[in-house]
Formats: sequence, C-alpha cells, structure tokens
Amino acid sequence: MKKLLLLVVLMFATFTFAQNQLNFESGTFDFLKDQSEVDVQLKFDNVLFQAENYTEAQYLEKRKTETLAKKDAAAWQKWSESWQAFKDSEYLNYFLKGVNGWSKQVVFKKDIKSKYTLIIDTKWVYAGWHAGLVAQEGKLTSDLIFVETDNPSKVVMKIQGDAILGKKTNKDFTMEYGRIAAAYEVTGKLIGKALKKVVK
Repeated sequence: MKKLLLLVVLMFATFTFAQNQLNFESGTFDFLKDQSEVDVQLKFDNVLFQAENYTEAQYLEKRKTETLAKKDAAAWQKWSESWQAFKDSEYLNYFLKGVNGWSKQVVFKKDIKSKYTLIIDTKWVYAGWHAGLVAQEGKLTSDLIFVETDNPSKVVMKIQGDAILGKKTNKDFTMEYGRIAAAYEVTGKLIGKALKKVVK
C-alpha cells in the first residue's frame, strides 16, 4: 500500500512539474545582450478559464451567481471592480515584479519606448480556490512573444508558459484575481531566471 501511495505521489509530482514550465518555441535571448530595457504589454483577450474552458463572460456570470447567492449586489460590484483593475494593471505589475527580481541587466517596464516589446498573450487561467487554511494556487498558460517594437509582425523569440503555478505570496491570495496575479509573478520569475543565464 505504501509503495502504491508513493507511486501516485511521484506520478502527480511529475505531472505537475511537466506542466509548470517554460517551453522555448523559437529564438534565443541573444537579441537582448545589448539592450537595457524591454517594453511589456499584456493581452487578456479570448482567455479560457478553469478545466471547463469557460469564456470570460461565462466565468464571470458563474462567479456573479455564486456571489449573489451568498452576499449582496454591493459585494459583486466590489469584486467585479477589483477583477477589472487586476486585468488593467495588476497582473502586469506582478509579472514585472517577478521578472525584474531576477533580470538585472535588462529591465522590463510598461509604457516605454524600447527596441523590443514583450507581449504576454494570456491563453488559459485556472483561478484556484481558497478555503481558510487550505488553498489551491492559480495557474496560468500564456504565450510570451518578443517582437520588434517598430515592426510587431517581426517575432524574435516565442516562449510558452505552460500551466505555471502561482505561490501564496500576495495580500490578495484569498481572491481569484490574487491567485492569478501570483501565477503571473511566477511566470515573470521564470523568464528572469532564464534570461539571467544568458545576459550577465
């Protein structure tokens, strides 16, 4: 029985590790060796949610129904405003915190003019859950596409973040958007770590 349990644990750990990674699809970081800054943009269009692959509209409708069943309209309004604020700025801010914690030679910023731009194209989100002492972190799958700023059709590098697992590191972790933000931060850290090995 103990051997069977150990086998199950190892299989689960392998499955988790296999997905929680960066897949380098094309290009290398060599183009950044003479750069000091990179502009970063976040796309949150046509995102799918949860194992069911809900559209954002479907996910929000489900979340609204759950909230109104337990609380009032004011609670839903507050939640939806926070959701929008995270989409508009906080997810990107968390990514920047993660990547810049590791990347020292190249600084990643938003709303700057630089030779290259990193586009974070969000593809799939698992919001996780929080039940007091027990919680499940959020996960994020995204395409990380480096392009020439003046010629965005020119892709110089493409990476996929595959089901990157967030960590319990921020004050909003009890909420969906906080757990998703944590996954953006870990994605940034993984990019920063990989870049640090090449650009020193």
